Amino acid sequence: MNITDDKVQELEEIAMDVRETIVRMLAEAGSGHLAGPLGMADMMTAFYFHVLEHKPDEPMWDDRDRLILSNGHTVPVRYAVMAHAGYFPIEDIENNLRKLGSPYQGHPERTEIPALETTSGPLGSGLGQAAGIAYGAQMDDRDFHVYCQMSDGEQDAGNIWESAMFAGANQLGNLTGVIDRNNIQINGHTEDVMPLEELVDKYEAFGWHVIEVDGHNIEHFVDACEQAKAIYEDPTLILAHTIPGKGIDEIEFDPGWHGKPPEKGAQEKAFLQELRTLEGKIEASHLD
Repeated sequence: MNITDDKVQELEEIAMDVRETIVRMLAEAGSGHLAGPLGMADMMTAFYFHVLEHKPDEPMWDDRDRLILSNGHTVPVRYAVMAHAGYFPIEDIENNLRKLGSPYQGHPERTEIPALETTSGPLGSGLGQAAGIAYGAQMDDRDFHVYCQMSDGEQDAGNIWESAMFAGANQLGNLTGVIDRNNIQINGHTEDVMPLEELVDKYEAFGWHVIEVDGHNIEHFVDACEQAKAIYEDPTLILAHTIPGKGIDEIEFDPGWHGKPPEKGAQEKAFLQELRTLEGKIEASHLD
């Protein structure tokens, strides 16, 4: 799974396109979560364009890797990345997020989207689901890998730790958990709401191998995923430090943008301009 500098640059460009799509989706919908999806764009792009074994033209391929999105409210980033990867037209998600009767709801519904392994919404549930799928794969001698993308805020949930204990006890080496460690949740900063540290020590105590990375460094994230697949005797946790609202200076690190969309019109265009110019570092000649 070695990744070249050219591939890293390609993925970084795709991730910025994904962020623009997220802004357009939420502005059109008039509701939804912005900060988390923007922060997760690099990791999710790495998943769908390099890490996962999957086939957009055969979404239910039996040997696909499974990606469980436990923090279901961040699903705009998954819709956006899947659209850019070819699962469905980008225009569909930009125009139909959270619309009545649309498959692209604010929390993902398994029966509506191809290769969506679970319906998610109740925080804390995803790791147990992922552990169950990984355990079943071991029983059936299947060699696909199971990934579980989680938020840091949902580590407050008790069933996370039941699942962590189960995965460690059963040595689920085919399971990799990823925590989006952005330090915010709906009620404020995580360490003010319910202190989580020391997260590394906690997961290691349950028998997990833990790797800490910068969640915006695609090369390091891919390397961490490669390490995780090479560890056969234990589950692995990738603790990925990210910036909520990444790419838009005025909303970065602000818990107030956890579940707030950009206003359609001037604010949407300003956010898109900032993303397109990499926070003013480059010039953009136009903005659609």
